[in-house]
Amino acid sequence: MRFIIFVKSCPEFEAEVTPAAPEELMADMAAYHEELARAGVLLDGSGLHPSRTGWRIHYDATGQRVVDGPFAEAKELIAGYTLIQVSSRDEALEWSRRFPNPAGRGKEAVIELRQLIELNEFPPSDALDKFKQLEASQKT
Repeated sequence: MRFIIFVKSCPEFEAEVTPAAPEELMADMAAYHEELARAGVLLDGSGLHPSRTGWRIHYDATGQRVVDGPFAEAKELIAGYTLIQVSSRDEALEWSRRFPNPAGRGKEAVIELRQLIELNEFPPSDALDKFKQLEASQKT
């Protein structure tokens, strides 16, 4: 089972010009990710640049429209993620409860966990077979 831990953004992060984090926070995050790696559950993890460097593509009946950042509600934005592979929802919860406060000790912050959909959850189809072939080719 794969789970993604989303680190929610905040106005302070969205206002940053260059990536910056207190040394204590960097040390806490490094230690946590090292622990995930030692346990063999870490798949990936990274911070994201503020939304002003990104864009969204909106789709409707007439096509698509590109909207450049920044985006308004910082608390709805994602500042980073960690992707883990575990054997159960309970194990994911256990790891997420150990996640360091992404805003720094004693500050308000939010992380959100979501389980990724696995290909074997979909009903069989030709399109699914193509996804499975693609997935297999990426592992070699």
